[in-house]
Formats: sequence, C-alpha cells, structure tokens
Amino acid sequence: MKRNKSIATRTTRISGFLALQRSTVGVLAMVVLVGMGERMAERFLPIYMMALGGGALAIGLLQAMDNLLSALYSFPGGYLSDRIGIKRSLLVFNLVAIAGFVLVILIPAWQAVLAGAVLFISWSAISLPATMSLIYKVLPRNKRTMGVTMHSLVRRIPMALGPVIGGVFIGIWGERDGVRFAFAAALVMAVAALLFQQWMIDDDSPAPNTGSSADTCDLRPEKNPLKLLRLMNPAMKGLLVTDILIRFCEQIPYAFVVIWCMKTIAAPVSALQFGLLTTIEMATAVLVYIPVAYMADRSTKKPFILVTFVFFTFFPLALLYSRSLEWLILAFILRGLKEFGEPTRKSLIMDLSPDTCKAGMFGLYYLIRDIFVAVAAFGGAFLWQISPEANLITAFVFGVMGTVGFAIFGRDVPVPIKADGKKENSQESA
Repeated sequence: MKRNKSIATRTTRISGFLALQRSTVGVLAMVVLVGMGERMAERFLPIYMMALGGGALAIGLLQAMDNLLSALYSFPGGYLSDRIGIKRSLLVFNLVAIAGFVLVILIPAWQAVLAGAVLFISWSAISLPATMSLIYKVLPRNKRTMGVTMHSLVRRIPMALGPVIGGVFIGIWGERDGVRFAFAAALVMAVAALLFQQWMIDDDSPAPNTGSSADTCDLRPEKNPLKLLRLMNPAMKGLLVTDILIRFCEQIPYAFVVIWCMKTIAAPVSALQFGLLTTIEMATAVLVYIPVAYMADRSTKKPFILVTFVFFTFFPLALLYSRSLEWLILAFILRGLKEFGEPTRKSLIMDLSPDTCKAGMFGLYYLIRDIFVAVAAFGGAFLWQISPEANLITAFVFGVMGTVGFAIFGRDVPVPIKADGKKENSQESA
C-alpha cells in the first residue's frame, strides 16, 4: 500500500515538473500521431516530386507554399481558436489534414502533391496557436515554458522516427510507391489522433472579454489582422524582425538539404541514412529541451533565444563543408542544437501577447513572419540553380544579420517578483 502511494506521489511530482495535465496530454498524443504519419512522408516530398517529374522550381514552389500557407493559416487558426474554442478548432484542423493525405494517396502526380500540400503541409502552423493558447490557459506562469517545451519535445519524436520509417518504406517499395504507402499510414494515424484528441481534451468555450482598454482585444475575437497589429508591442515587433531574418537563414536551403545529402555531395547518403541523420538531429534537440526550459522558467529568456539564433546561423555553413556521412552527422547535431531556445521563443511571444487574445496574436506573429519567409524559400530555388554553394552562403549571411540584430535590439520579459523579493512559484502564479 505504501509502495503504491510512493509510486503515485513520484508520478504526480514528475507530471507536475513536466507540466502534464489531461488536456495537455491529449494535445501531445495528437502531435505524436499526426506528426508521425506526416513525417514518414513529408520529409521525402522533394525526392517524391522529382520521381514524379517535378523539377527544382516545383520543389522551391512547394517550400515557398509551405511557408506562405503557414503564414496564411496561422492567423485564421488563432482566430478560430479564440472564436469557437480550442477543442473544436483542433477537430477542424485534423479533418483538413486528412483530406490532404487522401488526395496525395489517390493521385500520383506532382501537381496533386502541391494541391494536397495546401491541406496537410501546414497542419502544424494552423494548429499551433490553439495549442499554445491551451498551454497558457491550463498551466501556471512558472510552468508555461516547460509546457511549450514538452510540446516541442514531443513533436521531435515523430520528426526523429518518421523519416527513418519513411526511409524504410522507400527502400522496400521505391521512391514513388514508398512515399504513397507512407501517406496511407499517415492517414490512419491522423484518424486515430482525431479520436484520441476529442476524448482527452476538455471541452472549452471562448471566455468573454469584458475589458475595454486600448491594450486588450474587443469583446469578440478580432478577425482584422490590421486592427490586431496595433496591439503588438515594440518588444514583440523587434523579435519578429530578427526572427524573419533567422528564418531566411533556415528556409533558403531547407527544401534542398535532402537533395544536398542524397544527390549533390561526392559521397551521397541513402534514404535510410538521411532518416538516421534526422533522428540524430531530433535526439540532440530532445536532450537540451528540458534543462533549458527549467532554466528559462526561472530567468530571462533572451540569452536562450540568442544562442538558438547562433546555431541557426552556422548550420548552412557546416552543411557546405559536409561532403560525407561522417561530417553530415556533425552538421545535423548542430542542426539539432538550433532547437535550444525555440520553445523559449514561443513562450516569449505568448508572454508579450495580450491576455484576452493570445491565440490570435500568436497567429498574427506567424502570419507576418511566414509571408516574408515564403519569399526566401522560393528564392532559395533560384539560388540553388546558380549553385548549391550560393544557396548555403546566402543563408549564412541572413543568419548573421538576424543574430546580431537580436543581440542589439532584442527585449525580454522579467520574471515576476513578489513584494518580499522572491520570484513567483508555480502555484502562486496560476
């Protein structure tokens, strides 16, 4: 009896430390199931499109469309979450992704991939504002960075395992049929995620806003992004500008990383080996997530975000000099370290957002950011046609600009201090 009580106590403590509650567990399960299916296929979409007759411009268009749709979907995703509630909005988003999987499975053409991608490739973007809003709604202040971190950590499980399984599918059935079978598996997992999500997440309804001051949203969720933009404070705007530059660094070569590794370098890797490289990247990210979240919840966030920007910046340069599997392993470890402060950055965005429209403001941030970044992703295709080296060096330059800009102009949110001079704990800041 005492042993069972002791186990229950330890479990409760671990759950509390990791910010796990029923609704957050439901979201994390959804992220694993949908993400696992998606990553089994999505990571190999450039190779699949080439096998179907698509060229470099088609691949660049896919990546640009991913960023553009992430931008266009983020704000409606946040608005819908504020409008109809988190649980109902997540149901809608999952159904949209399922429709995209079905389209790609039924029609083996690169044009169909682009059409299906409109529905599924930005699932993370459209659901992210709702997810962040749920975390901030159910968790106390000093557990929110940990909650965001657990979301980011769990997302890396399918990112790590999905490409390996997808690589196995391609090894068995080839580049065309292997990816289609991976999408079929994604469809099954998305349906399971939908059912599990609706069972675990508590039903919610949008809380009415009774405030009328200039720094709060109106009584109803704001659907005009220009009006909502006026509520964005200078600290968030500074973060947004430097984040755009860093995403230029990431997205200019993003779609071509798999092509560099499997087609361009002197000693190219196989699909399975590339999947293992992605696993190494995600495992590296997972190892740093929880320690960083623990420290960030108890201090300022800027140093962690700045370190993250540095890792973003140096990955394209490391990739440029990685021409074999051994060096690619080191480059992908560096790529994994770029996740060092990513949950902290998301947490800072939510800290800087008005309490009454956090999902909408989070979505607006991503709307603005990804509209600009979509241009960079498509421009990466033209740079790749000049030379892969031009693509990677240009990405590095943008990373330097973003990192230096945030180091100089980036702002932070201090940890709240009580009257007795002590920092708030998780219970008192709920």
